[in-house]
Amino acid sequence: MTIVKDIEARGMHHCETTALGVLLRHEGLDLSEPMLFGLGSGLSFIYWDSKGMAFPFLGGRVKPFDLTRNLAARLGLTLTTEETTSARKAWQNVAAPLDAGRPVGLQLDCYHLDYFRSKVHFGGHVVAMYGYDEHDAYLVDTGRQGGAVRTSLAGLARARAERGPMTARNRSFTIALPARPLSWQDQIIPAIRECADAFLAAPIANLGHRGIEKAGERVPGWLLRAGEPRRDLPQAALLMEQGGTGGALFRALYRDFLGECTRLIDDGGLRTGHRLYAEAAVLWTDVSALVAKAGESGDAGYLERAGVILHDLSRVEKDAMRVLRRL
Repeated sequence: MTIVKDIEARGMHHCETTALGVLLRHEGLDLSEPMLFGLGSGLSFIYWDSKGMAFPFLGGRVKPFDLTRNLAARLGLTLTTEETTSARKAWQNVAAPLDAGRPVGLQLDCYHLDYFRSKVHFGGHVVAMYGYDEHDAYLVDTGRQGGAVRTSLAGLARARAERGPMTARNRSFTIALPARPLSWQDQIIPAIRECADAFLAAPIANLGHRGIEKAGERVPGWLLRAGEPRRDLPQAALLMEQGGTGGALFRALYRDFLGECTRLIDDGGLRTGHRLYAEAAVLWTDVSALVAKAGESGDAGYLERAGVILHDLSRVEKDAMRVLRRL
């Protein structure tokens, strides 16, 4: 049996920030989940639909692993990433740092994890691994999934090797702090500006504030788009609020990040951005509730109301990001 010492198995809301928290705390850097999310410029938006999809997808964050890359670059961390198609090499890439006393981050498909409560394929899930024995892997996942958990080594291997949307080839990673760590406080404003720039200058209409506007146009037709409205719409609403988002499609996390920043930095624009994202978080929760009611009742009026709110959200978030870009 190999167990890395001094692991604080703190399961948070979002999978990637949970894993990053485990790895960074082991290195001696303890940041709140909203701060990890914000310093990683993690907020985004995508409206994703195609003929091959059973139902549209609303995403509120950057692509899987981009948050980790952004955070490492922002703080000057040494991010060592391994990928391989070999099952043997994939295990070696994990076992070697664990045996040396360092936890490892893994990107995988949560469908194959024994403890996962919802059996759906999602290849962008991230966990921290801190040990193993003859049969099981010892992981830290989100609080919703149990925090410190175990899964079989066979299931872990299948999860890591799965192919499909958002998957990676047995991706594993470790993080090390530099000898002279950068001041994370000094990186707050650059991280906010980077996130705002990307949100406002999204290259296609499915992304950023234009993506929210597009969602406002498409959501009213979701009863006709859904194969099984009583299943698909409540599921979409659940994912927006409880699918590792921290509530309100990640807007609650970003609101809390900006709120934490206002206690560190005295800036009127920052306070305005915080106020607007507090408003946005409430509106996103309203949207998810209306989508769920539409699925449960079959009443398209709820979706019409959700569409109106989404148009408002596009404006609110665009205004917030324009202010934050000027910090």
